[in-house]
Amino acid sequence: MMKALLASPLIASLVVSTGAIDLTTANWEEQTAGKTVFVKFFAPWCGHCKGMKPAWDKLMKNWNKGERVKTTLIADVDCTAETGKPLCDQNGVQGFPSIKWGDASSLEDYKGGRDYDALKKFAKENLKPLCSPMNLDLCDDEKKKTITEFQAMSAEELEKQIVDKKAEIKTAEETFEAEVKKLQDRYSELQKEKEEAVAGVKKSGLGLMQAVQAHAKKSAEKKEEL
Repeated sequence: MMKALLASPLIASLVVSTGAIDLTTANWEEQTAGKTVFVKFFAPWCGHCKGMKPAWDKLMKNWNKGERVKTTLIADVDCTAETGKPLCDQNGVQGFPSIKWGDASSLEDYKGGRDYDALKKFAKENLKPLCSPMNLDLCDDEKKKTITEFQAMSAEELEKQIVDKKAEIKTAEETFEAEVKKLQDRYSELQKEKEEAVAGVKKSGLGLMQAVQAHAKKSAEKKEEL
C-alpha cells in the first residue's frame, strides 16, 4: 500500500514540488533508477547532521525541480528508520552524516565542503547523466565493451566477481589501517625516546651550564663597564 502511494502521481508531484526527498527501501529503486544521485545518509540525533541540515534542505529544494529530476536526484536517507537502515548498510555507511554520489548501484564518497555553496558547486559540476547499463549512449567504446562482458556473465559468476572485488578493497583498507597503527605505535615510541633523551640531557647539568654561562657573561660585561 505504501509503495503504491509513493508511486502515485500526486505523491510524486508533492515530493518534487517541495524538493525534499526521503529515500527508503520502498522508493529507492523508483526514485534513483537511471539517475546520478547525491545522497545524505544521516541520523536525526547527529550534531553534524543537524548543523548541515539547512544547507542540504536548501540544496534539495533548489535542485529537485524541472527537467533535472529526470536524470539527477538529491535526497536524504534516515539511517535510524526501519525503512532507511538497510540502505545505509548496503552502502557501507559507518558514520553520520555520510554523503555519497554517483550511480545509485555504485555510490562514491563525497569529500568536499558541507556548506551550501560547496554542495551546490559540486552538484552543478558532477550531477549529470553518467555511463551505466541504463545510459549506454553515454559510454565510450571501452566501457560499452566492459558492460557487455559483465552482462554476458551468469548471475553466479557476476556475484562472485563482485564479492572478490569487494574483498580486495577490504584487504587494502585493512592493510592501510594496520600500517597506520604501526606508524602510530612507532611515533609513540619515538616520542617517548625523545622525552627520555631530553630529560637525560637536562639531568646531566645543561641547566646549570646555561646558568654559569649567563653569569659569566654578565660578570664580563660589568668588568668592561668599569
